[in-house]
Amino acid sequence: MFFLIRPFEIDPAEYPFTDHWMPYRDGYIHYVDEGQGTVVLLLHGNPTWSYLYRNVIKELRTEFRVIAPDYPGFGMSKAPDGYRFTPQEQSKAVHDLIQHLDLKQFILVVQDWGGPIGLNFAVRHRDKLRGIVVMNTWAWPATILPMKLFSLAMGGWPIGRWLQTKRNFFAKVIVPHGIYHAEKVTDRLRQAYTAPFPTPKSRIPTWVFPRYIRKARKWLADIESKLPNLSDLPAQIVWGTKDSAGFPLEQMAKWQSYLPLNETEILEDASHYVQEDRPDRVAAAIRTLSNRI
Repeated sequence: MFFLIRPFEIDPAEYPFTDHWMPYRDGYIHYVDEGQGTVVLLLHGNPTWSYLYRNVIKELRTEFRVIAPDYPGFGMSKAPDGYRFTPQEQSKAVHDLIQHLDLKQFILVVQDWGGPIGLNFAVRHRDKLRGIVVMNTWAWPATILPMKLFSLAMGGWPIGRWLQTKRNFFAKVIVPHGIYHAEKVTDRLRQAYTAPFPTPKSRIPTWVFPRYIRKARKWLADIESKLPNLSDLPAQIVWGTKDSAGFPLEQMAKWQSYLPLNETEILEDASHYVQEDRPDRVAAAIRTLSNRI
């Protein structure tokens, strides 16, 4: 067995889970693995980690086996030497964890960068999936202006690197602004999202992700070309309409066209981090999908 001490403290009432660790070269991947039954794999985006899904996990762990990893460089995971934090590498890390745990016939749940990271696996391993839940994400080259501008500002221009590495801007500012219900943005929540990034070097992953909205164009185009492989995959789409991060309803409609076996719920009271605003609806979507399969 491989045991580690948590690199930072987290409120046990908020995050009451057993830690699991997978050695990953000279680093390690931390993940939550709770419950028994149909496997549900929960993938986060930037700059979040498995904490994002805490309320979903607490609601579902008596019915499902719920697994939520932290990508290398995020949450409690430690990136190996030479890791560049690109979405391609993060997708490979998820693939390696799936193989390590021998996951089969699971439900994939994705949001933000979890979409490309998870879909890169899904389009190549349709046989491993029972269904998919999609929230405010994409899996194709960015074509809309807000996403392009966001990539330039946060991951391209020098000010973007300064904001992320010196000011921890993503964790301190963007996460709170991506939650519609302001009363949910507590001091405990702020601490949970800033704690994984105590130094400028540790914050580089939060700068790489927006940078690669543009730089991963070829990789994203390859994923999109293979999305028809999932046309027979049962899907639930849960979409927050108050998202200003470049995920309008037109992006949701694109998912509906690629996943024709979808049921869609539009949430007027949720922003980008749907899991924070409406964890109850995320859990309900997973239950509904399981009952449809």
